[in-house]
Amino acid sequence: MSTSERFDCHYCKDSLLGKKYIMKEDTQYCTKCYENLFANCCEGCSLPIGCNCKDLSYKDHHWHEQCFKCAKCSRSLVEKAFAAKDDLLLCTECHANDYSSKCTTCKKTIMPGSRKMEYKGNSWHETCFLCHRCQQPMGTKSFIPKDSGYFCVPCFEKQFAYQCCACKKAITTGGVTYQDKPWHRECFLCIGCRRQLSGQRFTSRENYPYCLDCFNNLYAKKCVGCTKPITSLAGAKYISYEERQWHSECFNCMQCSVSLVGRGFLTQRDSVLCTDCGREK
Repeated sequence: MSTSERFDCHYCKDSLLGKKYIMKEDTQYCTKCYENLFANCCEGCSLPIGCNCKDLSYKDHHWHEQCFKCAKCSRSLVEKAFAAKDDLLLCTECHANDYSSKCTTCKKTIMPGSRKMEYKGNSWHETCFLCHRCQQPMGTKSFIPKDSGYFCVPCFEKQFAYQCCACKKAITTGGVTYQDKPWHRECFLCIGCRRQLSGQRFTSRENYPYCLDCFNNLYAKKCVGCTKPITSLAGAKYISYEERQWHSECFNCMQCSVSLVGRGFLTQRDSVLCTDCGREK
């Protein structure tokens, strides 16, 4: 047989005619040379993974099919979910038992891939995280911790929150107390103009709250001089005479406009005059 007709192993030069061989990068090898040169070493048994075996790989590591097992319970991991921990492969049950969180309520393992709730270092199965009052799962809904329990928002409001005396709904944050009654900030309004009074100066009449503008317009005495309300803000002084009132700065002679505060004065019908102007009359 001529050299051109020969079909030999590229490495050992043995003839491959009538034998099983393997091609790698357009070059033929007998199975023995191929395994010695190229076969991966099994992580389980440390033997080469031969041509007749399945080569299972994970992160550049390789196993015979029969060696691909859980490092703890030795059950096969072929076509099953598994987890890696410290270079060891574990079935989901062994990994969960050794490393997964335990449910605070039922004390059972929370399996990898299942939904869980976490709060301040504690974990729950989604179906075990229940409202302390209605015992319904809260899932991803908002909740409020109280003492040693957890409450869904509706139950917390029913059991613990103050009710606004205006809208009758629960006050969950902030709020205002007036005459020993709770109010939402946005519900505590002037009885006259309906402006929000929270954070503002206000007064009351007959137990109704008023902003200062409304109270002054409705109930404050009016100055005879400027017709504006006479308020008591900052200790403002005013003059009162025969059921008429003036701001101190408005109590002036009607004719010459001199201030009459602390001075004698005369009246002429509805006018007040200084003594000089009064004598001229």
